[in-house]
Amino acid sequence: MTDFNQENNRAVWFDIPVADLDRANTFYAGVLDIKVEPINAEGIRFSVLEHKDGNGGCLIPRPEEITADKGPLLYLNVEGRIHDAMARTTELGGRVLEGVQAIGPHGYRAVIVDSEGNRMVLHSMTDA
Repeated sequence: MTDFNQENNRAVWFDIPVADLDRANTFYAGVLDIKVEPINAEGIRFSVLEHKDGNGGCLIPRPEEITADKGPLLYLNVEGRIHDAMARTTELGGRVLEGVQAIGPHGYRAVIVDSEGNRMVLHSMTDA
């Protein structure tokens, strides 16, 4: 996590609970079109989502925390490829709850359920 993130963002990190880490790695790498790095540190397995200088997060095996019907919504950046990301969602074992919809000056979103059963939002400033 960079100093910029700690000083300028309310949300600085996120954990996404998963039931099957390998399946979730494939899902997030494919839908977000990013690298997902599996890590085994001191007997704890998790995977870090590529984030460079931006806010980051990881996939962590905690199936008891998975929910698709309540709680906060995490908006994941798929800038310029929201329709492709929705298609990849279903190809990789997820499902689309709400297709692409405009959210005024804040761009576009699509609500999905990931391969593990978590409700998420795909976000893009363009409808592409």
